[in-house]
Amino acid sequence: MSAEQPAEDLRALALLCEGRMQGLEPIYRRHSGPVYRYLLALGASEEAASDALQDAFLSLAQQPRAFNPERGSLGGYLAGIARHGLLGQWRRQGREIASEDSDGDENLQFGDALVEGPLEAFESASSQRALWAAIEALPFVFREALLLVDIQERSYAEAAIIAGVELNTLRTRLHRARLRLAQALNPATVSPLPPKQQHGQLQ
Repeated sequence: MSAEQPAEDLRALALLCEGRMQGLEPIYRRHSGPVYRYLLALGASEEAASDALQDAFLSLAQQPRAFNPERGSLGGYLAGIARHGLLGQWRRQGREIASEDSDGDENLQFGDALVEGPLEAFESASSQRALWAAIEALPFVFREALLLVDIQERSYAEAAIIAGVELNTLRTRLHRARLRLAQALNPATVSPLPPKQQHGQLQ
């Protein structure tokens, strides 16, 4: 994927590549807020989010040429490094990270009142608190896909890079996340599929 980089980021990166650390300040000013909020939304404590954020910018300062502008935005690159650092913290602490699973998702279908994503729910849910509670209850990988695409409005391709997964995997996680979120916010929009009929059984 070839991404058009903002001129401000390119100028700052050029300074870093020349070994001039003043290039880090405009990058930090531009990208630290979104990356920090992303980490908090993933479930990080303020301390853990701050540590992962600082490590991401330190990594960029030390190896600015490691960023490949053809693969995505600088903000996405920093978010990916910070995410990796946060997961490393959690692993060292012995914290389990819920892996992807369907848990019966294949037995659910949307009703007529389809909720396509959280941005729709922000408008229709009775309160934002209920929405965020439902998001936080999602398994980590589903919550992450939802945050990247529907909340931060990143492209599917960039979200997949940040999450470190194939594009199809990201799409599957996002679909399941939206399905679970719709069920949590309005169970009437999602209903169980009828039991499968045995071959040859009368309908």
